[in-house]
Amino acid sequence: MTTLVQEIHHKAKSIGKHIVLPEGHDDRILQAAAQMVKQKLCKVTLLGNPDDLSFRAKRFDLSIEGIQIEDPNTSGRFPDYVKELLEIRKHKRLSRAIAEDLMRTPLYFGAMMVHCGDADGSVAGADNTTSDVCRAAIHCVGLKPDSSVISSIFLMIVPDWPQVLTFADAGVVPDPDPEQLACIAVTSARTHQLLTGNDPIVALLSFSTYGSASHKRVEKVKEAVAIAKKKAPYLVLDGEMQADAALVKTVGESKAPGSPVAGQANVLIFPDLDSANIAYKLTQRLAKATALGPLIQGLKKPAMDLSRGCSIQDIVDVSAICSVMADL
Repeated sequence: MTTLVQEIHHKAKSIGKHIVLPEGHDDRILQAAAQMVKQKLCKVTLLGNPDDLSFRAKRFDLSIEGIQIEDPNTSGRFPDYVKELLEIRKHKRLSRAIAEDLMRTPLYFGAMMVHCGDADGSVAGADNTTSDVCRAAIHCVGLKPDSSVISSIFLMIVPDWPQVLTFADAGVVPDPDPEQLACIAVTSARTHQLLTGNDPIVALLSFSTYGSASHKRVEKVKEAVAIAKKKAPYLVLDGEMQADAALVKTVGESKAPGSPVAGQANVLIFPDLDSANIAYKLTQRLAKATALGPLIQGLKKPAMDLSRGCSIQDIVDVSAICSVMADL
């Protein structure tokens, strides 16, 4: 476990948030929940059938004492949650039958627990796609008032690199427009500071640095930089910038002289999902970096996504991060 993850675990334990895990049917989730309660990382609610969960816990020789178990199909909260979903989605003219079907879905039930304050955050995605996790969160939890888009970051802990890096958006928005890209930059800076404790230094990346190339993709990044600076004039933020200019001091001094960001960026905003996703996976595999994420941001309350290939430890770590992000 890296130092940053240890620090996040320590903070999560100190604040004692309540995390709901909708995918109680997944054995990894069950084992992670038992581990989280044993470590007193946070309060935990598992969604699923109590008899099934108890049977599977015995199979793994796990104690589920201290874990709250809730079955959406028999929960006393069900009628109130259906009523609340109908109110939230009334502009879509949602029928009661559809609202009831959705609320029987653990992802929606878990998201509604967060919306109603019955949990501080949710963690899912071990057995659901990112789009499914995000859709339930958007429909139930909703976006922050100052956020125009839901997005994600990866915290990248690279061996021998002097600081933790944030990559965005590597998980949600395929081709953000300039307004969305600016929103991703500002939101990622906030998330970076919250989770790492370090002041964000934000570079909006491109294949061009300060006009070294001309293309509509470069213009998109330039426009996003201008919008982001208006949104958050207090941020140390610059672009458009190539990755080496953002990260390497000598290159930054040569390509972007006078930039407050060049050569020292710790928050890297990629122009699209292709480049961000490719970059984080290459960094993870070739540099043997630890990649924490995707960590969903831009919601009123946290709803974290997991990779479907996640390990038990990944679930525990993301739940700790979810707890910290709930402490805003």
